[in-house]
Amino acid sequence: MSSKVSMFLLGALVSAILAAALFAVGLAMGINIETKGDPQEAFCQDISPEEMQVLFEPYWEAWDILHDYYVEQPLDDVELMQGSIRGLVDSLGDPHSSYMDPIEFEQANATLEGYEGIGAWVDTDAEYLTILAPIPGSPAEEVGLQPGDQVITIDGEDMTGIDGNLVIQRILGPAGTMVHLSIYREGETELLEFDIERAHIIIPTVEGEKLEDGIVYIELFSFAETTADDLRAKLTDLIDEDTRGLILDLRNNAGGYLFSAIDVASEFIDEGVVVTERFGDGTEEIHKAQKGGLATDIPLVVLVNAGSASASEIVAGAIQDYDRGILVGETTFGKGSVQQWIPLSSDQGAVRVTIAQWYTPNDRLIHGQGLTPDVEVELTLEDWDAGNDTQLKAAIELLLDESQIE
Repeated sequence: MSSKVSMFLLGALVSAILAAALFAVGLAMGINIETKGDPQEAFCQDISPEEMQVLFEPYWEAWDILHDYYVEQPLDDVELMQGSIRGLVDSLGDPHSSYMDPIEFEQANATLEGYEGIGAWVDTDAEYLTILAPIPGSPAEEVGLQPGDQVITIDGEDMTGIDGNLVIQRILGPAGTMVHLSIYREGETELLEFDIERAHIIIPTVEGEKLEDGIVYIELFSFAETTADDLRAKLTDLIDEDTRGLILDLRNNAGGYLFSAIDVASEFIDEGVVVTERFGDGTEEIHKAQKGGLATDIPLVVLVNAGSASASEIVAGAIQDYDRGILVGETTFGKGSVQQWIPLSSDQGAVRVTIAQWYTPNDRLIHGQGLTPDVEVELTLEDWDAGNDTQLKAAIELLLDESQIE
């Protein structure tokens, strides 16, 4: 969720989603990070002009060799330059840093027409566009797409090597039209084939209800601009003197805005650090809980799974570190790096580079690790189809057994 986390939403209100989506899979939106000075000037502080000339001699030798000896002439110098930048960024070995040429960058930032799609939150920075979670009630959920599914082909076209931001645009389309996805799913020997009818997607943010025995159940679907306000309204409506415990369901919540994550966490944590961002230059930014939360002393269980990513992991990690509540379910996604798109001069595209990582209050790195629940409970597809939510049942049992919560 910052870029990748590029959690992108294949669905409604795409123009608004382009902002929220960039965070949810790992982009920390709400932070406008300026380029700190002239990169070449910073580089020259560590190496003299003479040393830099020597360093790049092999590159220019290779450039001349291609122009002198390659069989098909003339060469396209612009393509060579763009290929050099792409190789430069790829040499970092960071799947979340990348280069977009001018056409790709223009397409990725163009205003998308229409508000329809298949309805899924996705990770754009994996090797293939990867499903983080289907939106409840969406075509993606109806056909059975699952967290971890990788999009290999779209309408028969191979997506190998294509930037995830552009893959998204090939999946979006008018409601009522069809798109065919070939999906790789771990454990399956062959690709799974899905014909999906696009639809107008309604994006929920918060739902809640009172369960039996004084337990309040709140489900967050994303961390959008209004999520914190919606959550506060729902808590005000549901919590009363008979409330015995609260279940916060972050399963399949792929994230959203950073400020929304801080506001949501503040409803359950009365003070202290929620998350720390550490940047490549050694600086850090600390985000603390705000006062006035409505549920800071109610027994709490948080439901998580492999679809809980980015902002969800920020909230769940803070709750776990402060022993504010018990995490139940499965290990989370592990998206905790922050990316920034930096446009290149002369309209030559842009470089996306990882600039920071998130750490929980106890200094745990989220990225690539995920959060291990305090109580691990598997929810199989068979259980889900049968209406047997084993994880929710475990959460209720914990809240009813007060000795487990204290």
